[in-house]
Amino acid sequence: MNKKIFFADLDGTLLNDKKQITPLTLHTLQEWTNKGHKLVLCTGRALDSVKNVRETLGLANFPNMYLIGYNGGEIYDCTSNSLLNRVALSYEAAKKCFSIAKKYNIHIQTFSDTHIITEKENEEILYYKKAVHTPVIYTDNFMNHLDKEPCKCLAVFLHNQELMAPFTNEIQEELGTEVNVMTSTPKFIEMFPITSGKGFSVQWLCDYLKIPISNALAAGDEMNDISMLQTAGISIAMKNGRDFIKELATIITEDDNNHDGLVPILKKYM
Repeated sequence: MNKKIFFADLDGTLLNDKKQITPLTLHTLQEWTNKGHKLVLCTGRALDSVKNVRETLGLANFPNMYLIGYNGGEIYDCTSNSLLNRVALSYEAAKKCFSIAKKYNIHIQTFSDTHIITEKENEEILYYKKAVHTPVIYTDNFMNHLDKEPCKCLAVFLHNQELMAPFTNEIQEELGTEVNVMTSTPKFIEMFPITSGKGFSVQWLCDYLKIPISNALAAGDEMNDISMLQTAGISIAMKNGRDFIKELATIITEDDNNHDGLVPILKKYM
């Protein structure tokens, strides 16, 4: 049968501005998976946070589901409850990201399997935790709290967006052959392996499941969604998305993330 796979970004795409899935979108996703099509939540969030989203938003009993966290760093099969693939930053790259952030007095954090790890409690970590309920470890040495290389680092800019460009430029100068650096919201800069990314995860999972890339749909709204949209056979930009996302998409939704923008497209390809 001609089964399809739908890769959905979360914030600004599948979720509305209240971080919820609207009832009509939820019903349509249920239809999609019940017909045997695959559903993949594909986000920059840590994998434990994506699992929590799946539970709290009423998706836990949906069949044919996969989760992608850390912008492609981890790929998880919900049916077998198993991690299928993992791509991590080197310890040295993570240390360099923290060092450059400290130079600019920028909040930065990384992630273990169970915790956010950062230096101190501040406005930035409290802002981040409004949407993510992962516990936090505060430490002067994040390396002491990692039992394996982390999948990403994240810098948060609440009142100092003028530092985003110089910070990004220095990361690229120091680590450009090893690390992707890009925004995931106007206030977040993500740092993750050059061999990772949402586009990588789309291709990897399609190959693993033996689904033609032409049968892959991907929807997003931000810079970290670009590679995913470029890789999928059918790319969907949200009406509320950035202009550069709309320019590269196959389809632009007629309604935004608050008004079930994805529903007509999923019904069309279902």
